[in-house]
Amino acid sequence: MAEFRIAYPDLCNSVSAALIQAQVPQDIARQEAEIMAEADLLGVPSHGVRMLPPLLAALRDGRVNPCPNIHLQREFAAVSVMDGDNGPGRTISARAMADAVSRARKFGIGACLAVRTTHWGRAHAYASRAAREGLVAICTTNAIPTMASWGAGQKIIGNNPIAFGIPRQDAEEPLVLDMAMSQAAVGKVNTWLREGREVPPGWGVDSAGKPSTDAKAILGGAVLPFGGHKGAGLALVMELLTAALGGGAFGNEIRAGDSSGLDPEACKLFLALDPQAFCGLDTLTQRSEEYFAYLASVAQPAEAFIWPGKRGWAERDANLAQGVPLHADIVRQLADAGVLLNS
Repeated sequence: MAEFRIAYPDLCNSVSAALIQAQVPQDIARQEAEIMAEADLLGVPSHGVRMLPPLLAALRDGRVNPCPNIHLQREFAAVSVMDGDNGPGRTISARAMADAVSRARKFGIGACLAVRTTHWGRAHAYASRAAREGLVAICTTNAIPTMASWGAGQKIIGNNPIAFGIPRQDAEEPLVLDMAMSQAAVGKVNTWLREGREVPPGWGVDSAGKPSTDAKAILGGAVLPFGGHKGAGLALVMELLTAALGGGAFGNEIRAGDSSGLDPEACKLFLALDPQAFCGLDTLTQRSEEYFAYLASVAQPAEAFIWPGKRGWAERDANLAQGVPLHADIVRQLADAGVLLNS
């Protein structure tokens, strides 16, 4: 249960100040802070400011470049490759998504493959930004192994998340489907551990490869793919569409150099489609709303149909009014890292 609330702008200011103190340039610090705190704002603390202390430690240790030379390595019409220089991953990802959007506005479709990146926080952030600009977006990344599959009882492949963003008539509330290839994201298991909750069956296995409902045991073991071979197969495809396509490090190779979850040398793919190159944005959004209305009409009860992302936008509105909720343990972790918050 959250025991602390803070205004979103104040939370962004505190995170940004801590990053600036760690020698991160102001523009990068601000973007990192806004995207990081946004996860808490939308009710997903697993990918929010709890990730700041590890990032600050990585900046101190030199595992993240505070002043990266983020640049385009190559360009070919609607396609680009961006070198993130292992800087803060949220900024690199936002810039790569923006590059894909820019190319889509020119060519109808745009793709940016970002190489040498670090953890991006939450995939939702980048798909939603493109969708709020009226473009369809897809983004994915590879990561260190956290998932067991193919008969292995230990972590052998990343749960390699993917997000889709689709514009709606309410431009500020696009549909955003953000999901890991595991039954539950590792960060979600962490959240359940922090809250003292027993996880549902099928989320993961312990260090001996045996099914477990103990969050701590799963964190010491591995999460499981959703849908068995389907989730595992998708995780493999995401690995190939990022690391193999970009000539970068696979998840196991990333782990060999840094097992912290920072994911230096990871690769990320960002795609954007401009509806205007198809049948138009108005057509897309109108037809989408008509289909939502149909699904709500047949759902039992009607409220059972909730399009992906809807809950998050409702959380955003409530938390903008009441303050962003932070669990006491997260506040404590921030304080231990020298980040003090004022409620």
